[in-house]
Amino acid sequence: MWGDAALVAGKDLRIEMRSKVGVNQVVPFAFVVLVLFAFALDPDRGVLDRAAPGLFWVAVLLTSLLAIQRSFALEAVDGSRDGLRLSGLDPAGIFLGKALAVAVQLLVLEALLLLGVAFLYGTALRGFGVLVLTCVLATAGLAGAGTVYGVMAAGLRVRETLLPLLVLPVLAPVLLAATRAFEAALAGTPRAATGWLGLLGCFVALYTFVGVFGFGTLLEEA
Repeated sequence: MWGDAALVAGKDLRIEMRSKVGVNQVVPFAFVVLVLFAFALDPDRGVLDRAAPGLFWVAVLLTSLLAIQRSFALEAVDGSRDGLRLSGLDPAGIFLGKALAVAVQLLVLEALLLLGVAFLYGTALRGFGVLVLTCVLATAGLAGAGTVYGVMAAGLRVRETLLPLLVLPVLAPVLLAATRAFEAALAGTPRAATGWLGLLGCFVALYTFVGVFGFGTLLEEA
């Protein structure tokens, strides 16, 4: 399973590196979202600084939809999805590999966005350990849940519009917990983030379990 996961993740990441879609489209989109938030709240810098954690994770959440759609668009042509299904790879490995590829892209994006938040919003980045742990857990949740729902919508003609309707309500706990954990870290009270980090961990465990044991059936249906 782990070997298959590494194979699938490596394949997806190599495609993204060669296509440069992430660099040319996904990253600029995320920064445009941050800039629009800055324009909307610029008259009151205090509000902008206090809202920075929520604005950061809204930008990540919206951008994750592009990464998830892109992940399954790779197999949308030339019967690639059928080839993946008939390849003999462990379905759990395929799930973990695709989720890992999405997670790597999101983690790189989040590192860039943190710098953008510090520059555009004037936010002082404190509680760095909690920030990193929150990013890791929240990204794992986004990638896991997104991969599960992404394969459900992959075979439909309306997948581009259906995926946000499926994923966004499910990811509300990730948005809430990650925002609260960021607020605690930036306020200098990292202990207040413990419960929210636990919620993120439960979310990751749930969707990892669903993906590992249910991805094969979902892929067949797609």
